[in-house]
Amino acid sequence: MSSLAKLAKTIDAFNQGIGQKIAWLALLMVLVQFIVVVMRYVFGIGSIFMQESVIYMHGILFMAGAGYTLLHGGHVRVDIFYREAKPRTKAIVDLLGVILLLAPVCVLIMVYSMPYVINSWKVLEHSKETSGIPAVFLLKTMIPVFCVLVFAQGISLAIHSFLVLRGVEEMPAEEDHEVF
Repeated sequence: MSSLAKLAKTIDAFNQGIGQKIAWLALLMVLVQFIVVVMRYVFGIGSIFMQESVIYMHGILFMAGAGYTLLHGGHVRVDIFYREAKPRTKAIVDLLGVILLLAPVCVLIMVYSMPYVINSWKVLEHSKETSGIPAVFLLKTMIPVFCVLVFAQGISLAIHSFLVLRGVEEMPAEEDHEVF
């Protein structure tokens, strides 16, 4: 196996591991939201901290899970043409999509979000609510984490596409719901 293929497999395994672990946040989010509703409507007790924790979990789930979603081909794509395309055409579309769209957008988001995140860390930004979560800076840190995970998975997708074009790998079947 070439070093490029090893790199792609390592990135795939990393995002796979993160995705499998972060998926548990969905269950926790549902349970916390259920508890919030029961506390509010049965016992008349409100908890801003718990309500904000659902927002934090939701943000973390989507931001940290984006690389995993890309790994499994779950992001939005115009499937009308792609679905019926030949493996070589799909590889070209994926490679160009990473180079022309995904990578530049990740870099742009990273560059423009860093001052926002850094300023949040400088003041250790808290919730605007008195009893809210005093760690808004941690939630904002998920923006660059998102960029790194998606960019890395984009590199893996580009490598896999390049290897398909070279005849070293085959494009996986669509019903596998997994890119590589």
